[in-house]
Amino acid sequence: MAERDTVLSVNNLVVNFKTDNGLVQAVRDVSFDLKQGETLCIVGESGSGKSVTSKAIMGILANNAIIAGGNIIYRGENLLEVSEEEFYKIRGHKIGMIFQDPLSSLNPIVKIGKQITEATLINSDKLKLMYNDLISDDLIRYKNTLAKMNIQIDTEKKKLDTYISELSKKEGGLTEEDKADIKERQAAFKTFAQSTKTEYMNQARSLKAVLDQKSKEAKAQVKEYKAKVTAEHKQKVSAIKERMGNASGPEKEQLAKELEEEKINFKNKLSITKAEAKRRALEIMREVGIPEPEKRFNQYPFEFSGGMRQRIVIAIALTVSPEILICDEPTTALDVTIQAQILELINRIKAERNLSCIFITHDLGVVANMADRVAVMYAGKIVEYGTSDEIFYDPRHPYTWALLSSIPDVDSKEKLEAIPGTPPNMIYPPKGDAFANRSRYAMNIDYREQPPYYKVSDTHYAATWLLDPRAPKVEMPRIVKERIRISLEEDSHEQEN
Repeated sequence: MAERDTVLSVNNLVVNFKTDNGLVQAVRDVSFDLKQGETLCIVGESGSGKSVTSKAIMGILANNAIIAGGNIIYRGENLLEVSEEEFYKIRGHKIGMIFQDPLSSLNPIVKIGKQITEATLINSDKLKLMYNDLISDDLIRYKNTLAKMNIQIDTEKKKLDTYISELSKKEGGLTEEDKADIKERQAAFKTFAQSTKTEYMNQARSLKAVLDQKSKEAKAQVKEYKAKVTAEHKQKVSAIKERMGNASGPEKEQLAKELEEEKINFKNKLSITKAEAKRRALEIMREVGIPEPEKRFNQYPFEFSGGMRQRIVIAIALTVSPEILICDEPTTALDVTIQAQILELINRIKAERNLSCIFITHDLGVVANMADRVAVMYAGKIVEYGTSDEIFYDPRHPYTWALLSSIPDVDSKEKLEAIPGTPPNMIYPPKGDAFANRSRYAMNIDYREQPPYYKVSDTHYAATWLLDPRAPKVEMPRIVKERIRISLEEDSHEQEN
Protein backbone atom coordinates (compact mmCIF):
# COMPACT_ATOMS: atom_id res chain seq x y z
CA MET A 1 0.00 0.00 0.00
CA ALA A 2 1.38 3.42 -0.99
CA GLU A 3 2.29 5.86 1.76
CA ARG A 4 -0.45 8.46 2.15
CA ASP A 5 0.42 12.16 2.10
CA THR A 6 0.58 14.07 5.37
CA VAL A 7 -2.04 16.85 5.36
CA LEU A 8 -1.45 18.18 8.88
CA SER A 9 1.55 17.95 11.17
CA VAL A 10 1.62 19.00 14.84
CA ASN A 11 5.17 19.26 16.20
CA ASN A 12 6.18 19.70 19.86
CA LEU A 13 3.09 21.81 20.64
CA VAL A 14 3.08 23.49 24.06
CA VAL A 15 -0.02 25.41 25.23
CA ASN A 16 -0.35 27.10 28.63
CA PHE A 17 -3.17 29.12 30.16
CA LYS A 18 -2.55 32.14 32.35
CA THR A 19 -4.92 32.03 35.36
CA ASP A 20 -5.20 33.80 38.71
CA ASN A 21 -3.84 30.67 40.40
CA GLY A 22 -0.87 30.24 38.09
CA LEU A 23 0.12 28.88 34.70
CA VAL A 24 -1.88 25.81 33.62
CA GLN A 25 0.29 23.56 31.42
CA ALA A 26 -2.54 22.14 29.30
CA VAL A 27 -0.59 20.69 26.35
CA ARG A 28 3.00 19.54 26.83
CA ASP A 29 5.16 18.72 23.82
CA VAL A 30 2.47 17.05 21.67
CA SER A 31 3.38 15.77 18.19
CA PHE A 32 1.42 13.80 15.60
CA ASP A 33 0.73 13.64 11.85
CA LEU A 34 -2.60 13.34 10.05
CA LYS A 35 -2.53 11.43 6.75
CA GLN A 36 -4.78 11.99 3.73
CA GLY A 37 -8.07 10.11 4.11
CA GLU A 38 -7.34 8.65 7.56
CA THR A 39 -9.02 8.98 10.96
CA LEU A 40 -6.75 9.81 13.88
CA CYS A 41 -8.50 9.37 17.23
CA ILE A 42 -7.23 11.29 20.26
CA VAL A 43 -8.41 9.59 23.45
CA GLY A 44 -8.19 10.60 27.09
CA GLU A 45 -10.05 11.76 30.18
CA SER A 46 -11.46 15.27 30.54
CA GLY A 47 -8.62 17.73 31.08
CA SER A 48 -6.02 15.67 29.24
CA GLY A 49 -5.50 18.36 26.58
CA LYS A 50 -7.47 16.85 23.68
CA SER A 51 -9.81 19.76 23.00
CA VAL A 52 -7.10 22.37 23.63
CA THR A 53 -5.00 20.70 20.92
CA SER A 54 -7.92 20.81 18.46
CA LYS A 55 -8.69 24.45 19.28
CA ALA A 56 -5.04 25.35 18.71
CA ILE A 57 -5.33 23.80 15.24
CA MET A 58 -8.50 25.84 14.58
CA GLY A 59 -7.00 29.05 16.00
CA ILE A 60 -9.83 29.49 18.52
CA LEU A 61 -7.98 29.31 21.83
CA ALA A 62 -9.10 31.59 24.68
CA ASN A 63 -7.40 34.96 25.13
CA ASN A 64 -5.47 33.74 28.17
CA ALA A 65 -3.80 30.96 26.16
CA ILE A 66 -0.06 31.10 25.56
CA ILE A 67 1.41 28.96 22.80
CA ALA A 68 4.84 28.49 24.33
CA GLY A 69 6.36 26.23 21.69
CA GLY A 70 5.97 24.05 18.61
CA ASN A 71 4.23 24.49 15.30
CA ILE A 72 1.20 23.26 13.36
CA ILE A 73 1.98 22.76 9.67
CA TYR A 74 -0.84 22.76 7.11
CA ARG A 75 -0.04 22.99 3.38
CA GLY A 76 3.49 24.12 4.18
CA GLU A 77 2.35 26.95 6.47
CA ASN A 78 2.69 27.19 10.24
CA LEU A 79 -0.86 27.93 11.44
CA LEU A 80 0.57 29.53 14.58
CA GLU A 81 2.15 32.27 12.47
CA VAL A 82 -0.49 33.04 9.84
CA SER A 83 -2.56 36.21 9.87
CA GLU A 84 -6.22 36.23 10.93
CA GLU A 85 -7.18 36.98 7.30
CA GLU A 86 -5.43 33.77 6.20
CA PHE A 87 -6.91 31.79 9.09
CA TYR A 88 -10.36 33.02 8.07
CA LYS A 89 -9.85 31.28 4.72
CA ILE A 90 -8.69 28.08 6.42
CA ARG A 91 -11.03 27.88 9.42
CA GLY A 92 -14.28 26.26 8.35
CA HIS A 93 -13.30 26.27 4.67
CA LYS A 94 -10.28 23.94 4.73
CA ILE A 95 -10.52 22.65 8.30
CA GLY A 96 -14.03 22.13 9.65
CA MET A 97 -15.04 21.32 13.23
CA ILE A 98 -17.99 19.54 14.88
CA PHE A 99 -18.48 20.29 18.59
CA GLN A 100 -19.83 17.96 21.25
CA ASP A 101 -23.08 19.77 22.08
CA PRO A 102 -25.12 20.38 18.90
CA LEU A 103 -27.70 22.54 20.67
CA SER A 104 -25.09 25.08 21.83
CA SER A 105 -23.58 25.11 18.30
CA LEU A 106 -26.90 26.21 16.74
CA ASN A 107 -28.74 29.52 17.09
CA PRO A 108 -32.07 28.60 18.73
CA ILE A 109 -34.02 31.46 17.11
CA VAL A 110 -32.80 30.98 13.52
CA LYS A 111 -34.24 28.38 11.17
CA ILE A 112 -31.78 25.61 10.37
CA GLY A 113 -31.99 26.27 6.61
CA LYS A 114 -30.61 29.76 7.11
CA GLN A 115 -27.85 28.43 9.38
CA ILE A 116 -26.80 25.81 6.80
CA THR A 117 -26.76 28.30 3.90
CA GLU A 118 -25.04 31.08 5.87
CA ALA A 119 -21.46 30.10 4.99
CA THR A 120 -22.36 29.68 1.31
CA LEU A 121 -24.11 33.07 1.08
CA ILE A 122 -21.32 34.90 2.93
CA ASN A 123 -19.04 33.84 0.08
CA SER A 124 -21.68 34.25 -2.65
CA ASP A 125 -19.95 36.96 -4.71
CA LYS A 126 -18.01 34.91 -7.27
CA LEU A 127 -16.29 37.96 -8.75
CA LYS A 128 -14.98 38.87 -5.32
CA LEU A 129 -13.88 35.28 -4.74
CA MET A 130 -12.13 35.30 -8.12
CA TYR A 131 -10.30 38.53 -7.22
CA ASN A 132 -9.33 37.14 -3.79
CA ASP A 133 -8.01 33.93 -5.36
CA LEU A 134 -5.89 35.87 -7.85
CA ILE A 135 -4.21 37.99 -5.15
CA SER A 136 -4.31 35.26 -2.47
CA ASP A 137 -0.66 34.17 -2.49
CA ASP A 138 0.73 37.71 -2.44
CA LEU A 139 -1.80 38.87 0.17
CA ILE A 140 -0.98 35.89 2.40
CA ARG A 141 2.76 36.57 2.17
CA TYR A 142 2.21 40.22 3.13
CA LYS A 143 -0.27 39.54 5.96
CA ASN A 144 1.73 36.61 7.34
CA THR A 145 4.84 38.78 7.54
CA LEU A 146 2.97 41.29 9.69
CA ALA A 147 1.39 38.45 11.71
CA LYS A 148 4.78 36.86 12.42
CA MET A 149 6.07 40.22 13.63
CA ASN A 150 3.12 40.69 16.00
CA ILE A 151 3.21 37.08 17.23
CA GLN A 152 6.91 37.24 18.06
CA ILE A 153 6.47 40.51 19.94
CA ASP A 154 3.29 39.32 21.73
CA THR A 155 4.94 36.03 22.73
CA GLU A 156 7.91 37.81 24.29
CA LYS A 157 5.53 40.26 26.01
CA LYS A 158 3.50 37.38 27.51
CA LYS A 159 6.70 35.70 28.72
CA LEU A 160 7.79 38.96 30.35
CA ASP A 161 4.37 39.53 31.96
CA THR A 162 4.30 35.95 33.25
CA TYR A 163 7.80 36.31 34.70
CA ILE A 164 6.87 39.57 36.45
CA SER A 165 3.60 38.08 37.72
CA GLU A 166 5.34 35.01 39.18
CA LEU A 167 8.09 37.17 40.71
CA SER A 168 5.48 39.43 42.35
CA LYS A 169 4.07 36.45 44.29
CA LYS A 170 7.28 36.11 46.32
CA GLU A 171 6.83 36.28 50.05
CA GLY A 172 8.00 39.60 51.43
CA GLY A 173 7.54 41.40 48.11
CA LEU A 174 10.06 42.43 45.48
CA THR A 175 13.65 43.11 46.47
CA GLU A 176 15.71 45.90 44.94
CA GLU A 177 17.55 43.23 42.97
CA ASP A 178 14.22 41.93 41.60
CA LYS A 179 13.15 45.44 40.59
CA ALA A 180 16.45 46.00 38.80
CA ASP A 181 16.06 42.65 37.04
CA ILE A 182 12.55 43.61 35.88
CA LYS A 183 13.75 46.95 34.53
CA GLU A 184 16.58 45.23 32.69
CA ARG A 185 14.17 42.70 31.13
CA GLN A 186 11.70 45.46 30.16
CA ALA A 187 14.49 47.39 28.44
CA ALA A 188 15.62 44.23 26.64
CA PHE A 189 12.04 43.61 25.49
CA LYS A 190 11.75 47.17 24.18
CA THR A 191 14.95 46.73 22.17
CA PHE A 192 13.76 43.35 20.88
CA ALA A 193 10.36 44.78 19.84
CA GLN A 194 11.95 47.69 17.98
CA SER A 195 14.48 45.56 16.09
CA THR A 196 11.78 42.99 15.21
CA LYS A 197 9.50 45.72 13.85
CA THR A 198 12.32 47.20 11.76
CA GLU A 199 13.24 43.81 10.29
CA TYR A 200 9.70 42.75 9.40
CA MET A 201 8.45 46.15 8.21
CA ASN A 202 11.28 46.30 5.63
CA GLN A 203 10.10 42.93 4.30
CA ALA A 204 6.45 44.03 4.43
CA ARG A 205 7.06 47.17 2.35
CA SER A 206 8.57 45.13 -0.49
CA LEU A 207 5.73 42.61 -0.34
CA LYS A 208 3.12 45.41 -0.31
CA ALA A 209 4.49 46.83 -3.55
CA VAL A 210 4.17 43.40 -5.21
CA LEU A 211 0.65 43.00 -3.79
CA ASP A 212 -0.47 46.40 -5.14
CA GLN A 213 0.71 45.47 -8.64
CA LYS A 214 -0.99 42.06 -8.42
CA SER A 215 -4.19 43.74 -7.23
CA LYS A 216 -4.31 45.97 -10.34
CA GLU A 217 -3.81 42.96 -12.62
CA ALA A 218 -6.47 40.95 -10.76
CA LYS A 219 -9.04 43.75 -11.03
CA ALA A 220 -8.42 43.94 -14.76
CA GLN A 221 -8.89 40.15 -15.12
CA VAL A 222 -12.12 40.19 -13.12
CA LYS A 223 -13.44 43.11 -15.16
CA GLU A 224 -12.58 41.27 -18.39
CA TYR A 225 -14.29 38.08 -17.18
CA LYS A 226 -17.46 39.96 -16.18
CA ALA A 227 -17.58 41.76 -19.55
CA LYS A 228 -17.15 38.47 -21.43
CA VAL A 229 -19.85 36.66 -19.43
CA THR A 230 -22.23 39.61 -19.77
CA ALA A 231 -21.69 39.84 -23.55
CA GLU A 232 -22.31 36.11 -23.98
CA HIS A 233 -25.46 36.36 -21.87
CA LYS A 234 -26.84 39.29 -23.88
CA GLN A 235 -26.11 37.45 -27.11
CA LYS A 236 -27.97 34.32 -25.92
CA VAL A 237 -30.94 36.35 -24.61
CA SER A 238 -31.16 38.24 -27.88
CA ALA A 239 -31.12 34.99 -29.88
CA ILE A 240 -33.84 33.39 -27.72
CA LYS A 241 -36.05 36.50 -27.93
CA GLU A 242 -35.64 36.60 -31.70
CA ARG A 243 -36.78 32.97 -31.94
CA MET A 244 -39.68 33.67 -29.59
CA GLY A 245 -40.93 36.39 -31.98
CA ASN A 246 -41.39 33.78 -34.69
CA ALA A 247 -42.71 31.01 -32.41
CA SER A 248 -46.14 30.16 -31.08
CA GLY A 249 -47.84 27.73 -28.69
CA PRO A 250 -45.67 25.00 -27.06
CA GLU A 251 -42.48 26.19 -28.79
CA LYS A 252 -42.91 29.68 -27.32
CA GLU A 253 -43.42 28.22 -23.84
CA GLN A 254 -40.26 26.12 -24.23
CA LEU A 255 -38.25 29.19 -25.32
CA ALA A 256 -39.62 31.14 -22.34
CA LYS A 257 -38.24 28.39 -20.08
CA GLU A 258 -34.87 28.56 -21.87
CA LEU A 259 -34.82 32.33 -21.35
CA GLU A 260 -35.50 31.93 -17.62
CA GLU A 261 -32.80 29.25 -17.32
CA GLU A 262 -30.30 31.48 -19.13
CA LYS A 263 -31.01 34.32 -16.68
CA ILE A 264 -30.45 31.95 -13.75
CA ASN A 265 -27.24 30.58 -15.30
CA PHE A 266 -25.97 34.14 -15.81
CA LYS A 267 -26.63 35.03 -12.16
CA ASN A 268 -24.93 31.81 -11.01
CA LYS A 269 -21.79 32.72 -12.99
CA LEU A 270 -21.50 35.99 -11.07
CA SER A 271 -22.83 34.96 -7.66
CA ILE A 272 -24.39 32.15 -5.66
CA THR A 273 -28.08 32.95 -5.44
CA LYS A 274 -30.30 32.09 -2.46
CA ALA A 275 -32.00 29.48 -4.63
CA GLU A 276 -28.66 27.84 -5.46
CA ALA A 277 -27.57 27.96 -1.80
CA LYS A 278 -30.84 26.31 -0.78
CA ARG A 279 -30.42 23.62 -3.45
CA ARG A 280 -26.93 22.82 -2.10
CA ALA A 281 -28.21 22.81 1.49
CA LEU A 282 -31.03 20.37 0.67
CA GLU A 283 -28.52 18.14 -1.09
CA ILE A 284 -26.25 18.05 1.97
CA MET A 285 -29.22 17.52 4.32
CA ARG A 286 -30.11 14.40 2.31
CA GLU A 287 -26.45 13.33 2.41
CA VAL A 288 -26.40 13.43 6.24
CA GLY A 289 -29.70 11.55 6.49
CA ILE A 290 -32.20 14.25 7.42
CA PRO A 291 -35.64 13.10 6.17
CA GLU A 292 -37.97 15.48 4.31
CA PRO A 293 -35.31 18.18 3.95
CA GLU A 294 -37.65 20.56 2.07
CA LYS A 295 -39.98 20.62 5.08
CA ARG A 296 -37.29 20.60 7.78
CA PHE A 297 -35.34 23.40 6.05
CA ASN A 298 -37.77 25.89 7.63
CA GLN A 299 -37.81 24.43 11.14
CA TYR A 300 -36.00 25.61 14.28
CA PRO A 301 -33.36 23.60 16.22
CA PHE A 302 -35.74 22.81 19.10
CA GLU A 303 -37.96 20.91 16.63
CA PHE A 304 -35.20 18.33 16.10
CA SER A 305 -33.95 15.47 18.27
CA GLY A 306 -30.36 15.45 19.59
CA GLY A 307 -29.24 13.08 16.84
CA MET A 308 -30.86 15.19 14.12
CA ARG A 309 -29.30 18.38 15.53
CA GLN A 310 -25.89 16.74 15.33
CA ARG A 311 -26.61 15.84 11.69
CA ILE A 312 -27.41 19.52 11.05
CA VAL A 313 -24.10 20.58 12.63
CA ILE A 314 -22.31 18.05 10.40
CA ALA A 315 -24.19 19.45 7.37
CA ILE A 316 -23.05 22.99 8.24
CA ALA A 317 -19.45 21.79 8.50
CA LEU A 318 -19.70 20.11 5.08
CA THR A 319 -21.22 23.03 3.12
CA VAL A 320 -17.80 24.44 2.22
CA SER A 321 -16.23 21.00 1.53
CA PRO A 322 -13.36 21.03 4.08
CA GLU A 323 -10.27 18.88 3.62
CA ILE A 324 -9.93 18.10 7.33
CA LEU A 325 -12.80 17.48 9.76
CA ILE A 326 -12.19 17.74 13.52
CA CYS A 327 -14.87 15.99 15.60
CA ASP A 328 -14.65 17.09 19.25
CA GLU A 329 -16.63 14.43 21.16
CA PRO A 330 -19.59 14.71 18.74
CA THR A 331 -21.52 11.81 20.33
CA THR A 332 -21.09 12.63 24.05
CA ALA A 333 -24.55 14.21 24.42
CA LEU A 334 -26.32 11.39 22.52
CA ASP A 335 -27.70 8.03 23.62
CA VAL A 336 -25.96 4.81 22.55
CA THR A 337 -28.12 3.95 19.51
CA ILE A 338 -27.89 7.50 18.10
CA GLN A 339 -24.13 7.47 18.80
CA ALA A 340 -23.75 4.47 16.50
CA GLN A 341 -25.74 6.21 13.73
CA ILE A 342 -23.64 9.40 13.92
CA LEU A 343 -20.37 7.43 13.93
CA GLU A 344 -21.54 5.45 10.90
CA LEU A 345 -22.53 8.70 9.17
CA ILE A 346 -19.13 10.32 9.83
CA ASN A 347 -17.39 7.19 8.55
CA ARG A 348 -19.49 7.14 5.37
CA ILE A 349 -19.04 10.85 4.60
CA LYS A 350 -15.31 10.58 5.30
CA ALA A 351 -14.99 7.73 2.79
CA GLU A 352 -17.17 9.40 0.12
CA ARG A 353 -15.35 12.75 0.32
CA ASN A 354 -11.87 11.35 1.12
CA LEU A 355 -11.74 13.54 4.23
CA SER A 356 -8.99 13.41 6.82
CA CYS A 357 -10.52 13.25 10.29
CA ILE A 358 -9.36 13.98 13.84
CA PHE A 359 -11.81 12.35 16.23
CA ILE A 360 -11.60 13.38 19.90
CA THR A 361 -13.22 11.28 22.62
CA HIS A 362 -12.82 10.09 26.20
CA ASP A 363 -14.18 6.62 25.32
CA LEU A 364 -11.90 4.09 23.62
CA GLY A 365 -14.98 1.96 22.86
CA VAL A 366 -16.40 4.69 20.62
CA VAL A 367 -13.37 4.70 18.32
CA ALA A 368 -12.93 0.94 17.95
CA ASN A 369 -14.47 0.82 14.46
CA MET A 370 -13.42 4.30 13.35
CA ALA A 371 -9.74 4.83 13.99
CA ASP A 372 -6.87 4.18 11.62
CA ARG A 373 -4.49 5.40 14.31
CA VAL A 374 -4.97 6.28 17.99
CA ALA A 375 -3.16 8.79 20.22
CA VAL A 376 -3.79 8.26 23.94
CA MET A 377 -3.40 11.53 25.90
CA TYR A 378 -2.90 12.04 29.61
CA ALA A 379 -2.00 15.22 31.51
CA GLY A 380 -1.25 17.16 28.34
CA LYS A 381 1.02 14.52 26.76
CA ILE A 382 0.56 11.69 24.28
CA VAL A 383 1.47 8.60 26.31
CA GLU A 384 0.81 5.97 23.62
CA TYR A 385 0.55 6.23 19.86
CA GLY A 386 -0.14 3.52 17.30
CA THR A 387 -2.49 1.96 14.78
CA SER A 388 -5.96 0.96 15.93
CA ASP A 389 -4.99 -2.73 16.04
CA GLU A 390 -1.83 -1.98 18.05
CA ILE A 391 -3.69 0.05 20.67
CA PHE A 392 -6.56 -2.43 21.04
CA TYR A 393 -4.65 -5.72 20.66
CA ASP A 394 -1.20 -4.83 21.98
CA PRO A 395 -1.53 -1.88 24.42
CA ARG A 396 1.63 -1.12 26.41
CA HIS A 397 0.94 1.89 28.65
CA PRO A 398 -0.77 1.39 32.05
CA TYR A 399 -3.13 4.28 31.27
CA THR A 400 -4.25 2.60 28.04
CA TRP A 401 -4.81 -0.60 30.03
CA ALA A 402 -6.90 1.38 32.51
CA LEU A 403 -9.04 2.92 29.75
CA LEU A 404 -9.62 -0.48 28.15
CA SER A 405 -10.46 -2.02 31.54
CA SER A 406 -13.19 0.56 32.15
CA ILE A 407 -15.16 -0.06 28.92
CA PRO A 408 -18.42 -2.01 29.48
CA ASP A 409 -18.39 -5.30 27.52
CA VAL A 410 -21.24 -7.86 27.32
CA ASP A 411 -18.88 -10.70 26.36
CA SER A 412 -16.37 -10.38 29.19
CA LYS A 413 -17.14 -11.88 32.61
CA GLU A 414 -14.45 -9.84 34.31
CA LYS A 415 -15.46 -7.02 36.69
CA LEU A 416 -15.02 -3.50 35.32
CA GLU A 417 -12.09 -1.62 36.83
CA ALA A 418 -12.43 2.08 37.62
CA ILE A 419 -9.32 4.26 37.30
CA PRO A 420 -8.38 5.26 40.88
CA GLY A 421 -7.69 8.86 41.84
CA THR A 422 -8.01 11.96 39.65
CA PRO A 423 -5.82 13.62 36.98
CA PRO A 424 -3.07 15.89 38.37
CA ASN A 425 -3.34 19.65 38.80
CA MET A 426 -1.59 20.96 35.69
CA ILE A 427 -0.53 24.16 37.44
CA TYR A 428 1.88 21.85 39.25
CA PRO A 429 2.46 18.94 36.84
CA PRO A 430 4.20 15.88 38.32
CA LYS A 431 7.96 15.68 38.02
CA GLY A 432 7.99 12.14 36.59
CA ASP A 433 5.30 10.07 34.88
CA ALA A 434 2.04 12.00 35.38
CA PHE A 435 0.07 8.73 35.70
CA ALA A 436 2.31 7.27 38.43
CA ASN A 437 0.06 8.23 41.37
CA ARG A 438 -2.87 6.36 39.80
CA SER A 439 -0.96 3.35 38.51
CA ARG A 440 -0.50 0.06 40.37
CA TYR A 441 2.57 -0.58 38.18
CA ALA A 442 4.47 2.59 39.14
CA MET A 443 8.16 2.20 40.05
CA ASN A 444 10.43 4.60 41.94
CA ILE A 445 11.76 6.11 38.71
CA ASP A 446 8.19 7.03 37.66
CA TYR A 447 8.13 9.61 40.45
CA ARG A 448 11.51 11.07 39.50
CA GLU A 449 11.77 11.23 35.71
CA GLN A 450 9.44 11.43 32.73
CA PRO A 451 9.72 8.30 30.61
CA PRO A 452 10.91 8.68 27.01
CA TYR A 453 9.02 7.17 24.07
CA TYR A 454 9.91 3.51 23.62
CA LYS A 455 9.51 2.05 20.16
CA VAL A 456 7.29 -1.03 20.09
CA SER A 457 7.10 -1.12 16.27
CA ASP A 458 7.62 1.32 13.40
CA THR A 459 4.11 2.70 14.05
CA HIS A 460 3.72 2.05 17.79
CA TYR A 461 5.29 4.08 20.62
CA ALA A 462 4.59 4.28 24.35
CA ALA A 463 6.01 6.55 27.06
CA THR A 464 6.34 4.16 30.00
CA TRP A 465 9.30 2.94 32.03
CA LEU A 466 7.76 -0.56 31.89
CA LEU A 467 9.24 -0.86 28.39
CA ASP A 468 12.75 -0.14 29.61
CA PRO A 469 14.94 -3.27 29.33
CA ARG A 470 15.83 -2.87 33.03
CA ALA A 471 12.20 -2.86 34.19
CA PRO A 472 10.63 -5.97 35.77
CA LYS A 473 8.33 -7.96 33.49
CA VAL A 474 4.74 -6.88 34.05
CA GLU A 475 1.72 -8.42 32.33
CA MET A 476 -1.31 -6.40 31.30
CA PRO A 477 -4.48 -6.76 33.47
CA ARG A 478 -6.45 -9.97 33.10
CA ILE A 479 -9.58 -8.12 31.96
CA VAL A 480 -7.67 -6.55 29.02
CA LYS A 481 -6.15 -9.92 28.08
CA GLU A 482 -9.59 -11.52 28.16
CA ARG A 483 -11.13 -8.85 25.95
CA ILE A 484 -8.31 -9.11 23.42
CA ARG A 485 -8.77 -12.92 23.35
CA ILE A 486 -12.54 -12.62 22.78
CA SER A 487 -12.09 -9.94 20.11
CA LEU A 488 -9.49 -12.01 18.23
CA GLU A 489 -11.76 -15.07 18.34
CA GLU A 490 -14.66 -13.01 16.95
CA ASP A 491 -12.44 -11.69 14.14
CA SER A 492 -11.33 -15.25 13.34
CA HIS A 493 -14.95 -16.50 13.16
CA GLU A 494 -15.92 -13.59 10.88
CA GLN A 495 -13.05 -14.39 8.50
CA GLU A 496 -14.02 -18.08 8.41
CA ASN A 497 -17.63 -17.19 7.54
